[in-house]
Amino acid sequence: MRTMTRGWGRTLAAIALVAIVLVAALAFLNRLDESAVGANAAAPPSDAASVERGRYLAAAGNCVSCHTVSGGAPLAGGRAIETPFGAVYAPNLTPDPDSGLGRWSAGEFWRAMHNGRSRDGRLLYPAFPYPNYTRVTRADSDAIYAYLMSLPPTRSATPTNELRFPFNLQASLAVWRALYFRPGTFSADTTKSAEWNRGAYLVEGLAHCGACHAPRNALGATRRSVGLAGGLIPVQNWYAPSLTSNAEAGVGDWSIAEIVNLLQHGLSARGIVTGPMAEVVQNSTQYLGSADLGAVATYLKSIAPAAPAPQGAASAGPVNPRGAQLYAQHCEECHGTDGRGVPNAYPPLAGNRAVTMDPPANLVHIVLQGGYAPATAGNPRPFGMPPYAGVLSDDDIADLLTHLRGAWGNRGGTVSTLDVRRYRTGS
Repeated sequence: MRTMTRGWGRTLAAIALVAIVLVAALAFLNRLDESAVGANAAAPPSDAASVERGRYLAAAGNCVSCHTVSGGAPLAGGRAIETPFGAVYAPNLTPDPDSGLGRWSAGEFWRAMHNGRSRDGRLLYPAFPYPNYTRVTRADSDAIYAYLMSLPPTRSATPTNELRFPFNLQASLAVWRALYFRPGTFSADTTKSAEWNRGAYLVEGLAHCGACHAPRNALGATRRSVGLAGGLIPVQNWYAPSLTSNAEAGVGDWSIAEIVNLLQHGLSARGIVTGPMAEVVQNSTQYLGSADLGAVATYLKSIAPAAPAPQGAASAGPVNPRGAQLYAQHCEECHGTDGRGVPNAYPPLAGNRAVTMDPPANLVHIVLQGGYAPATAGNPRPFGMPPYAGVLSDDDIADLLTHLRGAWGNRGGTVSTLDVRRYRTGS
């Protein structure tokens, strides 16, 4: 009994020591952050040009998608960001003094962007993508702040986060940050053009493309060592395809004009955006200028091979006769007997890498949920696809998708009923 008591005593002492170290580390980091804020305490310009520049940068950062609830006031917060660890609620970004940013200084806003800390020093959860925003310059942060301060104040209290233990503890978040986050800056590559560097700054920082297109580990941290190599979006269960592989969403063999059209209008001769990316085009990239879109396209082309992905030999016919029958019944009218679709209306399925991509998560979601390309200036009345979740069973969808992935020369693998059920339920 005495030995057991001594053992528990040592364990408790060790836990206490770790707690003391964590508290001391938090206090030290907080002092560093306070000094960083104080060193840049001068009020930023708030003239019309700065506000307009901030509006543009906020669009580039797609702030509205997370900080606006459906039917609510723009940027008034309250939207739940679902994570594998529970829900994090996006805060109110309007200048309301009680529920928004009305009492924040530009330096405190910069600290949130750069260091992931709230006004009161509290650590922010990386559902707010400060691991990407840390690369944003102080000047751009100040411009965004000026824009947010120009908005009509909206009183809208942010709901309390609904995170499970121990992920709801600041100490747990401090450990996560010690493992996976370091404040940084964007460093231009002097061997590359100014256009390439502008594209890299937007993709890696403000546009935070890696928040979806980089794979994550079990604790939700992006695996930077593999870059924008693609991965399942947590909870949503859509697959954000690799931007470094032309077999997925790489654009190494696309022209600059084709990439710009896709980001600006939601469609091009080479593809149509759907799912979560449609929201990005809807709320963000369609509002970017042609110079910035060209810079993003230049950067994206550089991180994927210049040669197209190899294609397999044409197959002899449908690999799933029942799937072919379902296709003729439900899909052929729009996508054609040859799977070629209708330009600028219904996308081709023959030779479409979104059809053959592994995992087939997006294909399952598109059939289940249907959807539209985003409404943009270049495509104001997009064609859509109805949902089939209530029409086709899991067995039907598995057969249909297996047919699509093997017909017209497509070389995708079989889709099982279990695959469909997994992506339908998210389990």
